[in-house]
Amino acid sequence: MPVNLPPDHDSERDNFRHLLRDDTKFASGKIAVFQYVTVGAFLFLLSGYWQLQVQNPDYYFDRAERNRIRSVPMLAPRGKIVDRDGRIIVDSHASFSLMLSRENLEPSHIKAISESLNINYEELQARLRRVEKQPSYHPIIIKEELTAAELAFVEANRGQNVFPEMELIPSQKRLYPRNGMAAHVVGYTGEVNDAELNIAEFAHLRQGDVIGKTGLERQYNDVLMGVDGQRRVIVDHMNRERATLENKDAIPGKNLKLTIDLDLQVVADLAMGGKRGAVVAMDPRSGEILAMVSRPSYDPNQFAGRILSKDWAVIQSDPESPMMNRAIQAQLAPGSTFKPIVALAALEAGEVDDQTEFNCPGGATFYGNFFACHQRSGHGPVSMTLGFAKSCDVYFYNLGNRIGVDKIAAAAEKMGFGKRTGIDLPAEAEGIVPSTKWANRVNRRKWYAGETISVAIGQGAVTVTPLQLAHAISGMVMGGVWYKPHLAKDEFRGTEPRRADINPEHLRSIVNGLCAVVAEGGTGVSARLSNVEVCGKTGTAQLISNKLAKSGKLKEAVPDNAWFFGFAPRENPEIVVVALYEAGGHGPEAAPIVRDVIKSYFDKKARTGQKPLVASR
Repeated sequence: MPVNLPPDHDSERDNFRHLLRDDTKFASGKIAVFQYVTVGAFLFLLSGYWQLQVQNPDYYFDRAERNRIRSVPMLAPRGKIVDRDGRIIVDSHASFSLMLSRENLEPSHIKAISESLNINYEELQARLRRVEKQPSYHPIIIKEELTAAELAFVEANRGQNVFPEMELIPSQKRLYPRNGMAAHVVGYTGEVNDAELNIAEFAHLRQGDVIGKTGLERQYNDVLMGVDGQRRVIVDHMNRERATLENKDAIPGKNLKLTIDLDLQVVADLAMGGKRGAVVAMDPRSGEILAMVSRPSYDPNQFAGRILSKDWAVIQSDPESPMMNRAIQAQLAPGSTFKPIVALAALEAGEVDDQTEFNCPGGATFYGNFFACHQRSGHGPVSMTLGFAKSCDVYFYNLGNRIGVDKIAAAAEKMGFGKRTGIDLPAEAEGIVPSTKWANRVNRRKWYAGETISVAIGQGAVTVTPLQLAHAISGMVMGGVWYKPHLAKDEFRGTEPRRADINPEHLRSIVNGLCAVVAEGGTGVSARLSNVEVCGKTGTAQLISNKLAKSGKLKEAVPDNAWFFGFAPRENPEIVVVALYEAGGHGPEAAPIVRDVIKSYFDKKARTGQKPLVASR
């Protein structure tokens, strides 16, 4: 029998049904949300699985492998640089470098690492910024040749996984001669910079690689550099090595054998002690450079790692310009060492012969200007031989006036002046050979005949380098055959010697005069040797005019540059030496420098029983 509920019970039943319906809707919504989330998570995992296993399996496999496999570079030893007898000039010694693994790098660690290892924090940050675009698995070397204390710090903190980004790698640091000997010849190495990476020569390298920066280190970088290797190791979660997977050995760089004779190099270096200038010793029969010195010098060992900013600032601000290789870059007036070229031009032009005389009363007037001779009392009647021996300016004033500047320029250019010799060193200078065309092109004016008078004694606009002078005289004493100067014994790719048609009698007349400079009481008598006949020429080159020197406007005197070139023996010369002694005062001051180098050459030859080299003619 149905129970009849009172009206208020009907109301409660309706409310119950309404609440039940609301709970069901709520539960259904939660279930739907859960289903959507589940489906979304599934799709996300499926997408990740697709990328991991199908789309980019190699990429993610590599990333996983790098969590436990580390690649450590094995730096290739750079080749040695040795002299012509195999004696070591530049070597490398074993050390350790610190590498940062950029995959494990924590930015918060950079400050502590830089402070603990005495690395400039700002410079380290700048270096890290420069490699940001490179793949993160490329490490970066931040310090070379760690000290014992720094090695202990790295090992302790790597072992405890405090700084897991640090990695030690064996390396080789360049070791150069002390006191800057041969610094300008061999150069130095350093880390490749952004500008160099944009050069085709270094496009295959990356930040942190070490290259030759100057000198032969730069010229023969590909020979010396070698190829780095790689070591792949398994590491644990503490970055400790557990096993080696493979080693790809580094290929060492080749040794570079030079034409330099270390004995002559040392003698030339000592002879220039305390002086400013350069010495070049050359074999005229082959173009081989036997010695090359530039003073003042610098210490390449400062650059072997990373030179400190303060040290670089000191070098750059030095008024003596120690980084300049004066042997190939000093472009200066040659003074009277230029007189053989003027004499050759006059002889070849047929304007004079070796018996032609000019009177020297102590000076001469040309185009309304008086030009003094260095001997104010005069030399009297002067022929070519006496003109060379006494370096009579008036004699060569007259030669220059007769032939004009263009014939002098033609002879100078034939001798190799006004252009690079092509030596295997970077940054060689050209020098200047003035002419009427040169004046029009450079100064936008005509050449004045009075200017030729100064050029005739190696003053005025004419400038040469010590190497150019050595090269020019070498070709002259070889009868008009010029071999390209070079420093590498085996790697240099030479060319056929340049030849010029010069009257042998004219060359003989000039050589007679040059030998009189030393042997017959001339200006170069201090270059005389007892065991071999030395010939040569002094040169005194003014840096300011006589008028300015006498004006009283200068606070202190400006000494002249002293030049001397010498060769020996007289017949079939084996060595040519040029010395530039800046602010030396007078040419004779440079003669003993040349004498010492030539003496060393022949003393060694007598001591070792060296046979003369036969030159091709």
